[in-house]
Order: sequence, then C-alpha cells, then structure tokens
Amino acid sequence: MLKQVLVCTALAASAMVNPANAQQSPPASDRAMQVEMLVNKAAALIDSKGKAAFSEFRVKDSEWFHGDTYLFVYDLQANVLLNPAFPAREGTRVTGQKDANGKLFHDAMIQTAETRGSGWVDYMFPKPGQTQPSQKWAYVKAVKIDGTPGLVASGFYAQ
Repeated sequence: MLKQVLVCTALAASAMVNPANAQQSPPASDRAMQVEMLVNKAAALIDSKGKAAFSEFRVKDSEWFHGDTYLFVYDLQANVLLNPAFPAREGTRVTGQKDANGKLFHDAMIQTAETRGSGWVDYMFPKPGQTQPSQKWAYVKAVKIDGTPGLVASGFYAQ
C-alpha cells in the first residue's frame, strides 16, 4: 500500500512540473490573435528597416503603442533597445530579473526567441502607470536588428 501511495505521489508531482503540462500560450482570444499579428508585422518592419523602425513604434496612440499595448525590443544579451511604455528601461540590461513569482521572465523570452523562433511567455508585470504586478502574456519573435540577433515582443494583461 505504501509503495502504491509513493508511486501515485511521484506521478502526480511529475505531472505538475512537466513542462509539457504547463500552459504554453494564453487562452484563445481576439486579444491574443491581435498581439501575435502586431508582433509579426513589427518583426517584418524591423527586418527591413532595422532600428529606423523604432521611431514608428514610439508614437503614442498609433497601431504600435496605444492603451496598454506597446512593443519592446531586446538584443539576445538582454539589452533593452526599445520600450516606449517604460523608456527608463532602454539602455539597461535585464537578464536575471525576476517577476513577482520569481520567474526569470526576460531570460524566458530570450530563450523562446533563440530556441523556438517565436512563442508565448507569461509573467507578472505592472501595467503602465501602476506598480502592482498583473499577469501578462507576451508574444516573442526572433528578429535581426541591423544584422544583430534580437527579439520583438508585445503582450496583454490577462485581467
């Protein structure tokens, strides 16, 4: 009996930590589809214009930056190249930073871009103008920024 309990406990524990069982993308929604399309469109612009595209991404109340929707761009060394919602982050290196739950979310974004080319990452982050973290889903896509590997991303808050 004890052996059966231990086996069941081990199976349940492995199912909980198995990345295959983790939610890999937000629930299907118009918002998720819009964010993914925005990032793909921005990636194409970056691939063709490089950093020159960033000025378009900074324009408030544009397709790129409105409400709590904005793009952000990193190189693969975690240097923030663009973040119009949090401009003080530009020029900083964000590797090793953890969200409110201890997740190395910037590192997870870079890993997603490097290993899968694109994908979703969830983390806890404050909405623009707030300090309290909320769940956020970001769609990340690998790009070449004037020949340098990087990523472009945007996200939305679950609530």
